[in-house]
Amino acid sequence: MSYVNCLKKHPYKIVFPYVNSILRASLEKGSPQKSLKDYITLLHFTAFCPDYRTYALLLRACARCSDLYAAMEIHCHLTKVGLLSNQHVTPPLLKLYIAHDRMLEACELFWSMLEWSTDPFHGNLMLMGFLKSGQLDKAYQIFKRMPVKDLVSWNSMIAGAVRSSRLKDAMNLFSRLFSSGLVPDGFSFSSVLSACARAGARRYGMWVHQLMNELKLEINHILSSALVDMYAKCGRIDMAAEIFNTVKRNHISVWNTMISGLAAHGLGSDVVILFRKMKSEEVVPDRVTFVALLTACSHCGMVEEARQYFKSMTTEYSITPEVEHYGALVDTLSRAGLLDEAYDLVRSMNVKPDAVIWRALLSACRRYRQTKLGEVTVEHMASHGSGDYTLLSNIYSSANRWNDSEELWKQRKQKKIRKSKGLSWVELGGSTHEFKAGDRSHPDTEDIYRVLLELSKRAKAEGYAPLTELVTKDVSEEEREENLTFHSEKLAVAYSVLKTGPGTEIMVSKNLQTCSDCHEWMKIISKVLCRVIIMRDRIRFHRFESGCCSCKDYW
Repeated sequence: MSYVNCLKKHPYKIVFPYVNSILRASLEKGSPQKSLKDYITLLHFTAFCPDYRTYALLLRACARCSDLYAAMEIHCHLTKVGLLSNQHVTPPLLKLYIAHDRMLEACELFWSMLEWSTDPFHGNLMLMGFLKSGQLDKAYQIFKRMPVKDLVSWNSMIAGAVRSSRLKDAMNLFSRLFSSGLVPDGFSFSSVLSACARAGARRYGMWVHQLMNELKLEINHILSSALVDMYAKCGRIDMAAEIFNTVKRNHISVWNTMISGLAAHGLGSDVVILFRKMKSEEVVPDRVTFVALLTACSHCGMVEEARQYFKSMTTEYSITPEVEHYGALVDTLSRAGLLDEAYDLVRSMNVKPDAVIWRALLSACRRYRQTKLGEVTVEHMASHGSGDYTLLSNIYSSANRWNDSEELWKQRKQKKIRKSKGLSWVELGGSTHEFKAGDRSHPDTEDIYRVLLELSKRAKAEGYAPLTELVTKDVSEEEREENLTFHSEKLAVAYSVLKTGPGTEIMVSKNLQTCSDCHEWMKIISKVLCRVIIMRDRIRFHRFESGCCSCKDYW
């Protein structure tokens, strides 16, 4: 006869310590549901009075069988018997709520826990609960009220800010972590370096690197990759290469990061050399390596090399091409004007082409004025973003099909698809200055516009002619030219000229791909001012110097 059946027949012969043993036995035998059933039976047929150990066992059972309803009932019992402040009971209940995304209940429990506990462990659980669903602001509310914050707390918030693309917040949090007296670890540094890379915050990234050296931090492959990535994305490919040549290169991620950095800077020949070196050191490439190689080919017009790399993936390394590999090869062919071959490749793919692939083809249709193929491409796209409407509208405008262009904008408006706002920024004097097209919100607006108009005047004297066909509206030539004059990247360059001395290198970042008109303007301005202008857009880097661009107009 089992303990429980015995207790049913002799309800007052119970010895209380044995009850917890019964519940524990069921748990250890892998029967959490039986533990919960035994508990209910004991409550009904005995004079059993649970203690905190009983509730701790029951919550373990709830966690193992994911019984949220039972856990909430136990929560009510704990409140009634005054055990909600017991350190053996409340933490597992908090974990259970967080595991089931019941953050409202978890918050109520956490606020009550702050009255008797300063352990950052509980707050860290709450942070992870909110951050895993991208709720950075709610996580920050918890973070602010945590009486004690450990390194896990800070690292969670920094990483969460990076994942939410709140890059300034991530860097501010790192600065506060350093000021708090805690010593950042490898996870702290890898997260903040990622923020610097994505934001193009070169000065801050260099300070972080200096701090790593001062702390004599052990550099593993994660930090090596993060440093190479940061310098490459902040325009210092020379520093990225220097770090790459001094760190251990026994992990594929370090090689992949360096190849990707060279690709973004349009250094195709260096990519080819580095890949040969990688093979000579017997480092086996993976799928990411080939995405980087094919991207380098697309940026540098290396069509034959792209074909060879794509073939060697399967023949030499048994890597099945995925949509990213097809996308990079389609982009390579499209940029080279081989639109028919690119379209044939898309139709013969073993995987379903995504929007990125169709967009690469559509972009090439605009460049090479292939209206019919552009229309076919748009028909194949499952959904259209604002950029797709812009590309097709540009194709129509170039062909003087103003009615079709206007109809396209009406469709976009009806579908409530908003145009992606172009944003450019520069890092000067330890601060980041952001600009939108036609922006007049900056304190130095009047001076910025004065400098910009003077630069445009000098550019025209050197042969610059605004590419007014890029303006998709049927308006006068003067209005089209004015529309192009005040693009965000031009405002950013004008501000840099205003605030820096002659000969100083100018570094501008943009969230979208720079337009053809701004590209031509930058080339001429670099010649007029005898300055190097580095532009980091969504796709790649452009280094403008003496009237030429590093992309060789292949972008």
